[in-house]
Amino acid sequence: MNDIASPVRPVRPLPDFTRTALSPVKLAHVVLRVSDLARSRAWYLDVLQAHAAFENEMLCFLTYDDEHHRIGLIAGPELKHEADASTGLEHIAFTYGSLGELLANHRRLAARGIRPYWCINHGPTISMYYRDPDGHRLELQHDVFETAEEVSAFFASGAYAENFMGVVFDPEALAARFEAGEPLASLTARPRLPTGKEPWDMFVP
Repeated sequence: MNDIASPVRPVRPLPDFTRTALSPVKLAHVVLRVSDLARSRAWYLDVLQAHAAFENEMLCFLTYDDEHHRIGLIAGPELKHEADASTGLEHIAFTYGSLGELLANHRRLAARGIRPYWCINHGPTISMYYRDPDGHRLELQHDVFETAEEVSAFFASGAYAENFMGVVFDPEALAARFEAGEPLASLTARPRLPTGKEPWDMFVP
């Protein structure tokens, strides 16, 4: 019999949303659906004096400061939702100060009947997407990396080129793991795509 006791993880309660304000700490980025990615890329690079943080044939992330992207441009393949067939606003993103605050806010909203339609670990962010009463999409997110340099290293590693979408997750399961004291690095690490799946299989319009 092994007499060595297993280490006990301290529990980590989520912030009490009945006592703590759970406002986002910043407006993170805006993502636009565009008809000509190269044309829009050149325009925003020029107008904002920005640079491309990541890009491929379907999307481009542009930044001009310490945020990993301020403007996202998407010209993806034919999508599943009728609204996605036109150009316009894709979504607006708001960042929360910690993963715990993001998860607690999820519980606060869920108790009011407001639930995300898509929860995905993009790699640089843990993100929950909601629709407002008119169908506009809002991303509520937690930044996984603390600095722009760390995000750049993630992009440069090839992980984002391999999977530019991310991997979906269950927010209640993630909250339970958080409260059980699982290390943050483990909670935020992006899993590999499920066998046989492509990045666009993770997309929920």
